[in-house]
Parts: sequence; structure tokens; C-alpha cells
Amino acid sequence: MTRLTAIETDALWAGIDDQRARTAALLDGLTPDQWDHPSLCDGWTVRHVAAHLTGQQQRVRDALGFIIRHPRILRSMPLNTFIHDAVVLQAQELSTEQIVTRIRDGIGSRRHNPGLTPLETLTDILVHSQDIAIPLGVDLPMRPSLSALAATRRWDTRNTWLATVNRRLPLNSYQLTATDADWSRGQGPDVVGEIGAILLLITGRTVVLQQLTGEGADALRRAEARSAQ
Repeated sequence: MTRLTAIETDALWAGIDDQRARTAALLDGLTPDQWDHPSLCDGWTVRHVAAHLTGQQQRVRDALGFIIRHPRILRSMPLNTFIHDAVVLQAQELSTEQIVTRIRDGIGSRRHNPGLTPLETLTDILVHSQDIAIPLGVDLPMRPSLSALAATRRWDTRNTWLATVNRRLPLNSYQLTATDADWSRGQGPDVVGEIGAILLLITGRTVVLQQLTGEGADALRRAEARSAQ
């Protein structure tokens, strides 16, 4: 378990606020077609991902209120199906302006979802902002120090229920090494690149394989090509 000092916790929340602000600014400038553009999340549009980000501070009573309004959502299982169906309903309930406003309203708050930690909130905003930006061809940088923190959390929890929401790639037999942060995990053929790309790889975003080098990256690209056939 990653334990943070008070200073590190302050920096974490400042980073979350910064990424929220820049994500909201990106969304502010989108056209209707861009809101409906496919994201990196299978079956999710940009609008769906953005609507999902409005739930980062959801309390138990908020979740119960949503279920009361949409009781059929309880039939959606497994977990990923439930999340997808809930996101679709959230996106239908909110206008694009409301979505952006709710993301901005989270700036300055340190509340996070029950049962999770601020590290999940950090991962959520970092990864999902890229789920929006990359398909749209927009550069939305992530701070290497924050990406390293999120990547450590995702690596340490890769075999727990927290990883079930992501596509699980066979990364245990590779060594992942960042070029812009003091970060390396695993053993085996090298997968080398910026820590932001490594974070996205750990969370199942294979689109970043083109940004990574090394024998391990080559092997993962070949495996991805075979699975696409």
C-alpha cells in the first residue's frame, strides 16, 4: 500500500485539481461531433467518459439516489457492465455544460468515492482525461511525478479487484521502465517509455504501445496484432 506524507497528499490533490481544470477546459471547446467521438474506453464516447468523471466525489447517498431513480441498473452485472450502463444514464441526464460545470466544481474538494483512496481519484482523472484527449488528437500532458504515483498504485493493485475495471495485459513477465521518472517495475524483456504511457499501458490502453520501445514492447505489439486478427 502506498502511504503518503501530508506534503505528498497536498501535491496529489493539487495535481488532481490541475488535471480537472485542464480537462474541463478541453471539454469546453469541443464540438457536438467531438462529444460523440469514440473514446479509448470500448463502447464509451467522449461524452460518456466526461460524464463518468462527474462521479469522482459521489457519496453513498448519491449512489443510492441514482439507483432509486434507475432501479433497473441493478440488473447490470458484472461490474464493468454496471459502470457502463450507469455512465450512459448519467450522460443522458446531464447536458454538456452541466458535465463541464460538475468537473470544475470538484476543484478544491478532497472528497473521494467510498471504499477508494485519493490515489484512485488521481488515476481516474489522469487516465480518463487521456481516454478523451488521445482519440481527439489533443495533447493533454500529465505530470511525470503524478503519473509515477498512479502507475505505482496500479502496479501494486494489478491483481486485486481494483484492476477488474481495466483490460488486463500480461505485464508480469516484462520490465517496465520510465524515461522521464525514477520508476521501474517487473522483470523480463524491456518496455521503455514515458511514465504517462506506461500508466496507460498498465491500465490496458494498448494504443500507447507505439510510444514504447524495447524487446518487451515489440512482443506486446506482436501479441496485440495477433489478437486483432
